[in-house]
Parts: sequence; C-alpha cells; structure tokens
Amino acid sequence: MCYATHEDTMVTREERMPASTFWFILALVLLGLEMASGTFYLLVLAIAAALGGVTALSGLDVLAQSSSAAFAAVVGALFLRHWKTARTPPNNDQNLDIGHTVTVVTWRDDGTLRVHYRGAEWEAETDTPNVSRQSTLYIKALRGSTLILSDSKPLKL
Repeated sequence: MCYATHEDTMVTREERMPASTFWFILALVLLGLEMASGTFYLLVLAIAAALGGVTALSGLDVLAQSSSAAFAAVVGALFLRHWKTARTPPNNDQNLDIGHTVTVVTWRDDGTLRVHYRGAEWEAETDTPNVSRQSTLYIKALRGSTLILSDSKPLKL
C-alpha cells in the first residue's frame, strides 16, 4: 500500500525511522534531562542509549541493541555508584553538639545522668567514672540518643 504525499513522492508503510535514529534521539533527550537535573545517572543512560544506536548502525537486531544498551546502563550505574561511595569522606563525628555545655538535672547512683540541653532533657553518661559533680560538663560524643560527657572541653574537629 502506498500513500501519496507531495507531488511525485511516494512513501510506503515499510519506510520507517531507522532504529539508530531512535537510539540517538533517546540519547540526546536523556542528555538534555541530565543537564537539567545534575545527576550522573542520566548521563550513564544517555551513553547506554548511544551504544544502542551504534549497535543499530552495525546492523544487529533489536535484541542485540537493547541488550548492549541495558548492559552498558547496568555497568555504568554500578561504576558510578562505586565512584561516588569511594569519593564520600568518612564521618569523623563532626557533630555540632560536641563541645557544648549541659546543665545536670539529676545524678543517678549507677553513674548515669539526666541533663538539660537544647530545651530538652537527655540521658547522659560520663566518659570516665571519676568526674566531679561540681565541674562543668561538656558534650564529648553522641552514642545513639545518649550524650557522652566530659569535664574537659573536647577539641572541635
């Protein structure tokens, strides 16, 4: 079946957009979305789609095109995840509460304390058992929701 379009031009139903064009358009759309979002994962998908386009240009079937694009997407995402976690600095306990003073509400017989800090009462314990009850106490660390206190002001990192 033929369709008449413009004067002498005849377009058949079998004439379609090449698969490589689809893959490259998809790669450009993903690249544009990547520029808008700022994540590298869409860049990986754009590269995978471009690889699907190259596979289509080489004459391989749709299964090979999709497989190569999917493989590139998975490998690229895994590589990007590894790269991001390797670049993330470790948490050096840079808690903003460290070094602040607390007000003791009660001292318990087992050595734990109830302290007032930031408008609320907290469970606390001292870093050493021989802390004087009259000394000013500073937050040294945080273990879960328990403040670890010291009678000497810790250095900020």
